[in-house]
Amino acid sequence: MLKLSDFWRKHKRKVLVGAGLIGSGYVLYKLYNAHRQRLDDLERELASERRKVDELVKDQMQAHFENIQRIADTTTLPHAMQYLSNRIEEELDLSHLTDRLMKGKGQPNTLMSSEKHELWDRLKILSFTRMVLSLWTMTILSLYIRVQVNILGRHLYIDTARHLLLPDDGDLIDRDDQQRFLASADFLSTYALPALISNMQAAVTEVLKGKQLRDFINTTVLHETIIQILNTFMSIRSPHLWVGYLMPEDARLHELATASSSDDKGLSDVTKFDQLMVETRAVISSAKFVNVAEIALKAVVNTLVKEIGIQCGGDTLANGMPLARLLARVTHVGPILLVEPSKNQFIQTIRNEKEVEMLITLIYTDANVMD
Repeated sequence: MLKLSDFWRKHKRKVLVGAGLIGSGYVLYKLYNAHRQRLDDLERELASERRKVDELVKDQMQAHFENIQRIADTTTLPHAMQYLSNRIEEELDLSHLTDRLMKGKGQPNTLMSSEKHELWDRLKILSFTRMVLSLWTMTILSLYIRVQVNILGRHLYIDTARHLLLPDDGDLIDRDDQQRFLASADFLSTYALPALISNMQAAVTEVLKGKQLRDFINTTVLHETIIQILNTFMSIRSPHLWVGYLMPEDARLHELATASSSDDKGLSDVTKFDQLMVETRAVISSAKFVNVAEIALKAVVNTLVKEIGIQCGGDTLANGMPLARLLARVTHVGPILLVEPSKNQFIQTIRNEKEVEMLITLIYTDANVMD
């Protein structure tokens, strides 16, 4: 007991200091633990709020994206298809050929054999020209319009959001620029169609020159013939053939597309319309668009051959039929390719291709998707 008292007297100060330090350390540890816990709780709350905001933005973008697709399906595309259909009917009216052949059939002495042969040969070329032309223009134009409306939709969404946060940060795309941009989809029908028809007719003539009216054509041969015409047509000019048919050659747009973002002189007077056109040209000139366009064209060819087979009735086309008999179906199916989009199975075929859906989604969500 005495030793313990001696120890306490000698080491009292050290024991008290040590106890104080231990106690202080414990208190500090508890305070740190409580502070750490509060920070963790705050981080969890912030993460939860971020997730809610992200989900809200994602839902809003999804709703806006779906609305953009409805606009394309119900407004922009129907107008463009109707105009295209009217222009093709004007440029490739076959009624004068069919009327003369029917008149010659009813009055055998009105047509010489050579005249009849020439009329049938012209009908063969022009029927296939109109069918494949309608197929190609419907496919490429529907893709082009979807590219357009999704580029415009992304710009409108981003510009509106930025304007709400920073009212003085830039201008919104005005209605005139929007309408002018969407109206540019009519360039093909208004200006490019004659040259397109000439090149398509040249391709058809090249492919069909060895096929006689008495030759039997079955499903496989018809499919191969259409694909061969498309391939020949696409080889007439550069791989980016559709760019010249869909958009005017504009040196200014080319300069803007290649200008550096730091080139103030080249970019000082760039309008929103210019930006939209440059971005659209970049998309339709890209390898991704080339790939998707080829996939869409092949899918439409498959659907078209099935439709012609159905119109021929039963297994008639599968077993083969003379080309002369098939021409009536070929002539009839051209306008069907350009009917109103909501009733157009071929446009639905394009829309259902997953590669098309992926491309359009990427265009809407990422401005640099073609880089």
